[in-house]
Amino acid sequence: MAAFEYQALDPKGHSVKGVLEGDAERQVRATLREKGLTPLRVDVIDRRADAKHSRWSFSIRRGISSSELALITRQFSTLIHAGLTIEQCLNALIEQVESARARSVLAGVRTRVLEGQSLARGLGMFPESFPDIYRSMVDAGEQSGRLDEVLGRLADYTENRQNLQQKVLLAFIYPALVTLVASAVVIGLLVYVVPQVTRVFENTGQALPLITVVLISISDFVRTGGWWWLSIGLMAIIVLRLALREPHLRLRWHYLLLRLPLVGRLLRGTNAARLSSTLGILTASGIPLLNAMQSAVQTVTNLPMRAAVEDALRQVREGGNLSRALGKTRLFPPMVIHLIASGEATGKLDQMLERAAVAQTRELENWVRALTALLEPLLILAMGAIVLFIVLAILLPIFEMNQLIK
Repeated sequence: MAAFEYQALDPKGHSVKGVLEGDAERQVRATLREKGLTPLRVDVIDRRADAKHSRWSFSIRRGISSSELALITRQFSTLIHAGLTIEQCLNALIEQVESARARSVLAGVRTRVLEGQSLARGLGMFPESFPDIYRSMVDAGEQSGRLDEVLGRLADYTENRQNLQQKVLLAFIYPALVTLVASAVVIGLLVYVVPQVTRVFENTGQALPLITVVLISISDFVRTGGWWWLSIGLMAIIVLRLALREPHLRLRWHYLLLRLPLVGRLLRGTNAARLSSTLGILTASGIPLLNAMQSAVQTVTNLPMRAAVEDALRQVREGGNLSRALGKTRLFPPMVIHLIASGEATGKLDQMLERAAVAQTRELENWVRALTALLEPLLILAMGAIVLFIVLAILLPIFEMNQLIK
């Protein structure tokens, strides 16, 4: 049997969507008519749910989102732990998820399972929804007979990764909003308010203070050349994005990001936390270190750090130590290297990796919290200085005019 995604009309004329299973499209249409629905579209679910998005590079989101994946994994873990079969778990998940895309993907996985394939192979039909690490862990759980335990760890992993992304994103939302509003206010003053006020000073013919002359020049520049500079900035962004498609240029750009004071530290901490967490959860699930490293490479987004992990994989394959191989690159935090070395020495590498991931995540959260706490007063002071500059540039000529009148 195959899974079909349908769109139909109910007796009241309302459009309804869902997923049904059947041997053929004709059978699904007949089933819909028996339920009092008028079928409009019936499509077989295969890799269409993901391939449709992978064909179009401008798609906003591919497959299942990270938040949906975290929720689905937690629900799957709970259902498996309760003693339900994989088929029953997938049926329950299809009924519970709200996203049509997620229902389509899960129905496709269920079809593969009903055909006799393993859950990991069923997930492998949708690589845009389920990453390599996800499928590797599920495969390890099925082979070891500890699928419930592995899914529990996988649920913790996806939730922790989602929480870290949300915390970093939320931490920078307030400074970004303040910057955006402040920029809009300043541009509004320069474009509309300042010209009206300074026109009065120019008509008097008196010599203006330097600060007022500077303000008038800035206002004229923004009003006459602002759109040109905005267009040039947008074009520069487009050219940069196109240039970064070249591997060697993207590698140099990632090297540059690592050298920046604040951005570099954020990238190092984030990628180190991902690598440690991924390796820890894979090795704890019974996956050999070499296989775990092959899956963990994909979680490192910075190209120089990814190259360092790939080189470390080669050295470990030749009999070297993971800690020594990563330490030579000097791209990963020393704490992570020391904890990995301790795990290799004591035979508890999985525990030390998980501890390194927790410690690195906590340090990253504290650093981001401190950075945003510092940015907020700096933004307020900067906005106050700009407003003070505008006010003084407008008031000084008024004071001089009052002195002349007296």
